[in-house]
Amino acid sequence: MKVATTSRIQAPRDAVFAALIDPAVLQRTIPGCESFKAVGDDDYEAVLRMGVAGLKGTYTGTAQIREKHPPESLRLSFAGKGGPGFVRGSAVVRLSEDDGFTVVASEADVQVGGVIAAIGSRLIEAAARKLSDDFFNQLAREIRS
Repeated sequence: MKVATTSRIQAPRDAVFAALIDPAVLQRTIPGCESFKAVGDDDYEAVLRMGVAGLKGTYTGTAQIREKHPPESLRLSFAGKGGPGFVRGSAVVRLSEDDGFTVVASEADVQVGGVIAAIGSRLIEAAARKLSDDFFNQLAREIRS
């Protein structure tokens, strides 16, 4: 399944890029994130508690940041599993400047299984958009503080 999102953050592009690769910032801004720990160069382990539609549960997983081109783009790979099923995939994140804002555009290719897959792609996409909106709103607040 393909999921594309776009967000605008009123901050310089280099500040947004730096926040997107900072594990401490990510732990504070990812919805439901209970832990986000570096386990290697740009490799992370995370625990998230989700409460959206059929995605409710605790997930453990990994994330890797690859192909960093500061402050323009990066590639993220991720995999997680929990009681409701599993999620894995990758995303390309591109940052551009627009009149004092940074536009963050993400294109993700996501595979899901288990109960998550049974709820349907439209509900999964809606949940992904809500989580993305919540993340970028919190990220914007974090950068401004």
